[in-house]
Amino acid sequence: MTALPGLDTPRTDTPELLRSVFRQHAAGVAVITAAGDRPAGFTATSLSSVAAEPPLVSFGVGTSSSSWPVIAEAGHVGVHLLGEDQRDLAAVFARRGADRFGPATDWHTGPHGVPLLEGVLARLVCRVVARIPAGDHRVVIAEVVHGDPPDGGRPLVYHQGRFTALRD
Repeated sequence: MTALPGLDTPRTDTPELLRSVFRQHAAGVAVITAAGDRPAGFTATSLSSVAAEPPLVSFGVGTSSSSWPVIAEAGHVGVHLLGEDQRDLAAVFARRGADRFGPATDWHTGPHGVPLLEGVLARLVCRVVARIPAGDHRVVIAEVVHGDPPDGGRPLVYHQGRFTALRD
């Protein structure tokens, strides 16, 4: 077996290495929401399907995120898949200090008190079943308990540090 160049040399800049590698990995864009003393939400590119039976999803959230205290206590979360025309919505939920649930955001309170965004490709309400420590993040595992089936549309993706659309 031939060694790959550079792999035998230890790297000390692993956070930047990880970021540079994952800039090449296109990911779907979701917004995760939860209710607490105030509604909270953030843009996530780490959403993943975990299992079909029971229906489980996972996502990562930074413990320094302004949303983490609400997510840490929430029994349920909303998972919203964004469409290619929702770059502005993704940016609002990604920006620190933004008024995420202000007048410009179309949302309502859904099952289990979860803030639900309108006009997204698809959305789920999920019961949090685990919060697993993972460095400066937590991986949240949640079971789907309610959802609105998708009605078509093209997803928003995150690639090379920006929100973009799929190309044909």
